[in-house]
Amino acid sequence: MDPAAARTSVTLLARLGGAPADAVAWTEFLHRYGPQVLAWCRHWNLQAADAEDVAQDVLLRVSRQMRTFRYDPARSFRGWLKTVARAAWADWLEARRRAVPAAADTSARHALESATARDDLVGRLEAEFDRELLDAAAARVRARVDARTWDAFALTALDGVSGAEAAERLGMKVATVYVAKGRVQKLLQEEVRALDGGPAAGDEGDDA
Repeated sequence: MDPAAARTSVTLLARLGGAPADAVAWTEFLHRYGPQVLAWCRHWNLQAADAEDVAQDVLLRVSRQMRTFRYDPARSFRGWLKTVARAAWADWLEARRRAVPAAADTSARHALESATARDDLVGRLEAEFDRELLDAAAARVRARVDARTWDAFALTALDGVSGAEAAERLGMKVATVYVAKGRVQKLLQEEVRALDGGPAAGDEGDDA
């Protein structure tokens, strides 16, 4: 990945993969993805101290693998993340087997060697990446539409408010609320695809 392009990316992993010395991106990475890896360790019954150590080690190896596997712009970033996560898990496993005598192994640590545990780790990282994409897409879309259009979407899609109540609160027709909701949802889908390496989002007008 081109480091210059990575610096302008709104996705955290793209920034970290292209510029591993980016201290701000690394701090954000630990804050966002660290709890997912720690939860993975705890799910597989590691004790607290072991879980902290393993989580830190796995996160470091994910970061290293980002520098090893160059991102192919023709593929989705999510697919690249899966490759990186699996490689980080394999790297951690190989290092642990060299460092830990079999007799000193624990059932919990041994469970982390399974393909099921590997896929669980990948799934947790992917889920957090999906949340990151959605957050980034939402910020982009919110900047593209007027406040009432966004509020109509947020009230109905996020807060569970009925179309009629949203219309009353916003001084809009019910039909207009649903049009606004549909437009924002469409824009969100386009932005998520663009952020994940898909086609660029359409440049629609800025006002609803």
